Amino acid sequence: MQSGAGRGFDDLGIEPGPVQAALDEAVARFGPRPAVDFLGRRWSFAEIGALVDRATRGFQALGVRRGVRVGLCLPNTPYSVVCYFAVLKAGGTVVNFNPLYVERELKHQVVDSGTTIMVTVDLNLIYPKVAALLGPGGLEKIVVCRLAAALPFPQRLLFPIVKRKEIAHPPQDADHVPFERLIASPGAAPVTIDPGADVAVLQYTGGTTGVPKGAMLTHANLSAQTEQLRRVVPGARPGEERMLMALPLFHCFAMAVGMLLAVRIGCEMILLPRFDLAQVIATIRKKKPTLFPGVPTIYTALNAAAAKGHVDFGSLRYCISGGAPLPAEVMREFEHLSGCRLVEGYGLTEASPVVAVNPLDLPGKPGSIGLPLEGTRIEIRAPEDGRPLPVGEKGEICVIGPQVMAGYWQRPDETKDVFHGRALRTGDIGYMDEDGYTFIVDRIKDVILCSGFNVYPRAIEEALYQHPAVAEAIAIGIPDGYRGQAPKAFVKLKDGAAATPAELAEFLTDYLSRIELPREIEIRASLPKTMIGKLSKKELVAEEQAKADARLAAGGGVETDGRRDAAPGRGETRT
Repeated sequence: MQSGAGRGFDDLGIEPGPVQAALDEAVARFGPRPAVDFLGRRWSFAEIGALVDRATRGFQALGVRRGVRVGLCLPNTPYSVVCYFAVLKAGGTVVNFNPLYVERELKHQVVDSGTTIMVTVDLNLIYPKVAALLGPGGLEKIVVCRLAAALPFPQRLLFPIVKRKEIAHPPQDADHVPFERLIASPGAAPVTIDPGADVAVLQYTGGTTGVPKGAMLTHANLSAQTEQLRRVVPGARPGEERMLMALPLFHCFAMAVGMLLAVRIGCEMILLPRFDLAQVIATIRKKKPTLFPGVPTIYTALNAAAAKGHVDFGSLRYCISGGAPLPAEVMREFEHLSGCRLVEGYGLTEASPVVAVNPLDLPGKPGSIGLPLEGTRIEIRAPEDGRPLPVGEKGEICVIGPQVMAGYWQRPDETKDVFHGRALRTGDIGYMDEDGYTFIVDRIKDVILCSGFNVYPRAIEEALYQHPAVAEAIAIGIPDGYRGQAPKAFVKLKDGAAATPAELAEFLTDYLSRIELPREIEIRASLPKTMIGKLSKKELVAEEQAKADARLAAGGGVETDGRRDAAPGRGETRT
């Protein structure tokens, strides 16, 4: 297990502390100010703090103490915030669960993490999957939060009537604890936290192998990350900002850049249960948020909406994009339409998650993930042996900093493999320029090995985004009988726009070398996305592999495009 303390804290000038200390400080400084707005109902920092203290006592009565894992399987609600901090105050470890997981996925994570208590809501979409995990080797208790109780008047009265088919009715037995009972008693016992050793959050990720595993994020990791993020927005006005949160808080990016940063600067969190474009636009108009973290597809959708009619972006001051590469054209269009600064950041779950971001007070460099956060060092290393590479040379991006995880839960071999000494291997290929800005070329596992050359899907995608008709683009490698692999692109067009695959292919000849040109371009009505709205390649890779397998089974062999005279060009290196 890596040590969370002492790695970069001297550079930050702080001592590692418990994550919940930020909430205690916010309650003391900003008590009467609004902390959470959920669909129109608001809670002050003082009210959230009191609920957290009561819930802490309730969790302690259920046996939560140091080392006990408590799952949160919740959409964005006030319960997400209260139970997160209450579990930590009780000394426990938060395990974030995606509420849209199927039962099999939830079970794997419950068993792997050793989660014994789960917090969820009384919705038929979620509760039955959680309830199925009660029993030996699974959950011991379920804390059930009534969604209607979190709504403003009169919605909380109407919701059980209008949405009665969507509401679950858990049994009243010893296995179930209503949230109202959890917060029935005040007076939580204080708990001593060792920030460098105690795991605050088990955040599950596919990492670089695709196998779900829990990244152990200590209190030191997350308290450092919170301070690092505060310094990213030096112009933030404590106690006066409002942050729109449409990203799910169970995701590491939203947890840190959303909830933890908001608490640190006394910012009101405007929580939406999920991303809905019309609701986001209406909320921006009505609530006037000043901060808005998102993923590239959210900004793409807002650009499209603004192009059709007036969208009032006037209140926005800072927008940070993460979770996936931000196409330069999307950034430029959003900034033009909104007048708001949009910067790209970079990170991964194993680093709590933010590693670098373009500065908000400087022009930055389009296409770059920016500069390392304070206390963080980025190194470019050779993937095969870990030796440091000079400025401008492509290699694996590696990270050293106080936000880097302690390791993977119960996976010492995989923990060892993901580190070069103290440096975390990200699995991303990139380079650093002479000014210290880092540029990502692509994921190691996404690189297309084509005729002995590396072809980077991101270069193809960025080129496609230059076409005025393209809204979204994904490039992957597909089997090729001659070249081993060949690029294929999938495109979604902008509403009302027209382009054929042949036209797009012709357009790309001005941007890509011959070997980078996609063998095929397929136009689709929509492209697959993850829960947080990131474009997802795995479904398309699986589709193409199934096609190739079917051709082989039918005796047809693997297709080839026959281009045998390709020469290396932009973005390629010999292997």
